[in-house]
Parts: sequence; structure tokens; C-alpha cells
Amino acid sequence: MMRFTGKNLRSCAAVAAALLFNVSAAFAYVAPGTTSDEANLSNHNTYTNRDGNTVHAPARSLSGKAPEGATARCRDGTYSFSRHRSGTCSRHGGVADWL
Repeated sequence: MMRFTGKNLRSCAAVAAALLFNVSAAFAYVAPGTTSDEANLSNHNTYTNRDGNTVHAPARSLSGKAPEGATARCRDGTYSFSRHRSGTCSRHGGVADWL
């Protein structure tokens, strides 16, 4: 049987915190095809943003509701999943609304 001392508990807490913060970054972007909302989109294209992250390309919502993860509605009716305001909806008539 293992005895937990203050030092062991602090070490376990440090490891748990490190894992928690490192894993949380993995949830920053949900890849296309992995959410139920993906079927609600007109396309399943992606692009690589300036940070090197894969982002869903602008797409139309088939249900008319804002898709999960969308950050803006473009003037042409598509929804953007951009992570930066600069350039968002640039080929879609500009931003109609920020979500």
C-alpha cells in the first residue's frame, strides 16, 4: 500500500495541472466531420490560418441557424470560423455580423 505524503500529493497535483492545461489546447478547434453540426454545413473544406492551425472554411448553414464554432456571418450568407478578425469574410463580401 502506498502512503501519500505532502510531497507526493504536491507532485501529483503538479502533474495533473500540467496535463489539464496541455490537454485543454487540444479542444481549441474541433476538426470537420467530428461534430453533429458538420452535417448542417454546405462544405467540409479547411484552410491553414496564419498561426498554422487548421480552420473550417466559410460555409453555408443548411438549417439557417449559426453553426457551432462560427465566429462571424458573412454578407454572402456563409459563416466564418476564423480565429482572427483580420481577413474574416474577405472573399465573402465582408462581415455582416460578429457572433
